[in-house]
Amino acid sequence: MAELHSERRRFTRVELALPVEVHQGGSVWHQSLIDISLSGVATDQPQDWDAQYNEPFTLIIKLDEDSSLELHAYLQHVNAGRLGFSVEHVDRENIEPLRAVLEAHMDLATLQEELTLLGD
Repeated sequence: MAELHSERRRFTRVELALPVEVHQGGSVWHQSLIDISLSGVATDQPQDWDAQYNEPFTLIIKLDEDSSLELHAYLQHVNAGRLGFSVEHVDRENIEPLRAVLEAHMDLATLQEELTLLGD
């Protein structure tokens, strides 16, 4: 079951356990999604984590057997086995899958409000 976290954040985080591939350069880490929002993603931290923290990452989240969501992000923090990524931009082909994931797990009015904030 998904849980929502808003804390003092601008966008609601939805807890989801989905597989995610984190790519940087020629490296790929197979991780698990912890939560997702319109502006960020948290994953678990693999044991062999040797990424370049100041370089961008591509996160590919497997939504189901036939679809995935691709996000471009920067690492913001590493804390207690958890990696926090900030999504800098969501392109046109990925905004609808992201919206659908969030729509399935949060209040539609809140999501609409946050999508408006995203455009600011």
